[in-house]
Amino acid sequence: MNTILILDYAGIAVFAATGALAASRKQVDIIGFLFFASVTGIGGGTVRDLILDVPVFWVVNPDYLLICVVTAVLVYFTAHLFESRYKLLLWLDAAGLAAYCVFGAWKAYSVTGSPVIAVVMGVITASFGGILRDQMAGEPNILLQREIYITAALAGAAAYTGLAMAGLPVMAAALPAALAAFAIRGGAMKFGWSFPPYKGRPGRKPEDIT
Repeated sequence: MNTILILDYAGIAVFAATGALAASRKQVDIIGFLFFASVTGIGGGTVRDLILDVPVFWVVNPDYLLICVVTAVLVYFTAHLFESRYKLLLWLDAAGLAAYCVFGAWKAYSVTGSPVIAVVMGVITASFGGILRDQMAGEPNILLQREIYITAALAGAAAYTGLAMAGLPVMAAALPAALAAFAIRGGAMKFGWSFPPYKGRPGRKPEDIT
């Protein structure tokens, strides 16, 4: 099994696990676990493939859905063993982001040959499943947290694309790019890295506008 396929399977599995962990926090039944895990696991890749106008990956290969199902069942029976399921969710999400930003960039670059599209698709692939998960679970949207998130996916996707353009083999480009994305996201969670937030000025009253 090649490295890029391992990243794909790993991204699906860990994102599915975060969906199942979100389901455990809401104390839903096993069907809820399956739904949360599947939507989170395949969400980002589905949007990517629809935008790229290529066959949706899990329709072509239903094994991806099987990965989500198996992951959901495992989490259903083991989630109670973890002291902080939300902290575990965040770290698994970081791992999924690292794997999927690289895989999304690889697939988009392979399909389009455009480095810009590759980076954008890497970010979308890595982030959309988590957005869906948080919306369904009623959790605070991870994109609205002050800690760096999208930047980590952007860095990983850009790193892979740059290394691929330089002629490195897939493995040599994918592994350091994924590690960079995980290091940035992990550092943001551990040390609170963030960019300065926008600070707006008080708005003018309607009568003051000429």
